[in-house]
Amino acid sequence: MPSTLLKKQRPFTPKLLKSKVELPGVENLIRAMLKKHRTPLMIIRRNVLERQFQLFRKCLPQVTPYYAIKANPHPDILRAFIEMGASFDVASAWEMKQVLRLGAAPNRIIFANTIKSVDDLISARRSRVRLMTFDSEPELYKISEHYPGAHVLLRIKVANRGSTVNLSLKFGADAENAFGLLRKAKSLGLVPLGISFHVGSQAKNVENYLQALEITSGIFSEAGRKGILLKTVDLGGGFPIQHFEGEMGINFERMTSQIRKQIRKLFDEKTEFIAEPGRFLVGPAGVLVTQVIGRTFRNNKNYYYLNDGIYGDFSGMVFDHCTYEFRTLRRGQKYLSALAGPTCDSFDTLSTDAEVPELYVNDAVYVKNIGAYSSCSAAANFNGFPPAKTVLV
Repeated sequence: MPSTLLKKQRPFTPKLLKSKVELPGVENLIRAMLKKHRTPLMIIRRNVLERQFQLFRKCLPQVTPYYAIKANPHPDILRAFIEMGASFDVASAWEMKQVLRLGAAPNRIIFANTIKSVDDLISARRSRVRLMTFDSEPELYKISEHYPGAHVLLRIKVANRGSTVNLSLKFGADAENAFGLLRKAKSLGLVPLGISFHVGSQAKNVENYLQALEITSGIFSEAGRKGILLKTVDLGGGFPIQHFEGEMGINFERMTSQIRKQIRKLFDEKTEFIAEPGRFLVGPAGVLVTQVIGRTFRNNKNYYYLNDGIYGDFSGMVFDHCTYEFRTLRRGQKYLSALAGPTCDSFDTLSTDAEVPELYVNDAVYVKNIGAYSSCSAAANFNGFPPAKTVLV
């Protein structure tokens, strides 16, 4: 049966909305876009970008957000955040050049990669991007040689309990070595500004932030007693979003309320705070629209082949350990079904237990909250299948 139309809804007026509030008209938007564009199609809703940015500023007013562009570096997204007044977290010279070319100011960029190539350091120096992170003594020697006078934040290792991706496995100095590294940075002619940490990706456990702030406060106190005055704390990223409707355990407002209290308790008013949200800002804005290109009956269930898959915009299922909620425009009784991508690899299977109505060739299957770590990590043209076209609306 053809899909039913949604009931008429009041027009949306951009306001500061809570992250759990659903913006109206998603399926109507999809229908309209299908008339103009081929699939696969990644729709990025600018009003959701604005909503998430405003929500972050409201809940953490003392923290300057540096959008982690690795989450989605599409130029239209970067332009939108530049217009909103965002700063940017980059991990390479390529990312740095992207945001600078689009109009970002060098002093609104942090080079937040603790291991930087010499070429990228030289590029940062030439571009006057002075703020960067480090977590080892060898990195300090490299920075001091190729970017004398750079401003540095020491990234420390902190707990990542409950996070989807543990980033302390690869990055971060032990806290007990912090002062020695800060002193070394100063002796090499660099400017040690403060401490950086990351509690892991999709971090649902606020205790990780609270403990990291307590450790950081201790380092600030030790450094101050020994003659190095620190002023900047980088909270990193990891702020979680809902990928499913009604997903439990995620409450950004409650989490940030506890972070604010900890900041007031442990730091004076002169301390500057920054953060590197990526997923939180762009993830909820993305709607990926695919279509059925084939169907069969296998293993006692309907088996549908889509024109996007694991090697494309569902790459986050591998690289980001993400799960998604598959939806359809078609209505009707739902059945346990399998969804697969278009490539010749059996690994390219999205779900073997998706609950969807019976589908036919050209029917749309879409996923919300997929704006981060999806199209940006797709394998371009694997098996000849290009990633989705991204459209900002």
